[in-house]
Amino acid sequence: MFIFMSRVAAAVLTVALAACGGSGPDVYHDVNGVVRDVNREYEQLLIEHEDIPGLMPAMTMNFDVADPALLDLAEKGDAVIFELEHDEKGYRIRALQSLGPAAKGGDQGAWLPMDRAASLDVAPPFELVDQAGSSRSLESLRGKAVVLDFIFANCPGPCPILTGILRDVQQALTPELRERSHFVSISLDPVRDTPAALAEYARRRDLDTSDWSFLTGDPDTVAAVLEAYGISAKRQPDGNINHLVAVFLIDPEGRVAERYIGLETGPDEIRADLERLLA
Repeated sequence: MFIFMSRVAAAVLTVALAACGGSGPDVYHDVNGVVRDVNREYEQLLIEHEDIPGLMPAMTMNFDVADPALLDLAEKGDAVIFELEHDEKGYRIRALQSLGPAAKGGDQGAWLPMDRAASLDVAPPFELVDQAGSSRSLESLRGKAVVLDFIFANCPGPCPILTGILRDVQQALTPELRERSHFVSISLDPVRDTPAALAEYARRRDLDTSDWSFLTGDPDTVAAVLEAYGISAKRQPDGNINHLVAVFLIDPEGRVAERYIGLETGPDEIRADLERLLA
């Protein structure tokens, strides 16, 4: 159960928001939640939040912050109220106030530390099934740069944005670089994400799957891959998947060259990193 905003807290938050300047063309939402982890390296908060009407259902995900100073305003386990900025590129927290330690419950203790995904040197191996029903392993892509992310077909929030970012990266590559790279999206929801469901996810977004594999498998095998990459994914009673948003850039020898936690990194930066890796 979430702690809802009191009149005093609302007044404090209003003052904080005023200090952030005008709202511009973006959309803002006042949200209640509980901090599940703090990642200073990537300037993010992992928050279990309530339903955000018109945007996304109650879930847990990692949010970028507009100002690193916001990371000092709450600790892991605190109930918070925050303003979430939303545009076509992603989500970020503009203002936040801690209400103190939250009542126990929810996802407390259920998440892998965010820094596990940020500490990998060698990409863990995997062998799963792609959208055509064929086996696909990381080893089979040796010699190519791999852009790896984690999504699920029914995701109401960050997954379509992340897929759109990587689509822009793919389309901006020269034919020569596309020959030397491959995109991989591993399902967070293997129960529902059959190969056919993932093929439909790609079709609806008009994606070129000639060098983009959407992978699934039996739940235990997929869960082992997610754990190896430090990707927390937790199914909710309504079927939604709470998850960490992350992309890994893997070099042709199977080493993790870059990782992007959250949605703040744009396609131009990822493309530039990929081009440098293959230079």
